[in-house]
Amino acid sequence: MPVFKLPLSGDVVQSINPITSFFSPTGGQFGLVNITVGQSSAPEVEKDLLSDVASYGKQIGQVADALLAVIEHLEAHPGHALGQDKAIIAFKELMHSVATVKERHGRTACRPKRR
Repeated sequence: MPVFKLPLSGDVVQSINPITSFFSPTGGQFGLVNITVGQSSAPEVEKDLLSDVASYGKQIGQVADALLAVIEHLEAHPGHALGQDKAIIAFKELMHSVATVKERHGRTACRPKRR
């Protein structure tokens, strides 16, 4: 379960740059909840991707759905050995758990086929 902390409830870290804080009316902070994406070689690209394209969750979800489709396509061929791979088994269990949560919230989900 993710950890949720209210403002000023612990582990509060804020970088203060006197120049940007002085010249920016908001000080670079736009709300109570802000996401720091860490070190990036192109932070403006990341910001635009998150605001204009898709959240990290949606991006990861679509990659996971595509990977699941590839795995199941490969498993459909005779003589596959993917079903015994621990990483594939763990991935499918993760996808089942994700699908369960999505369905609980009324969202569509790709659920792996059971074998």
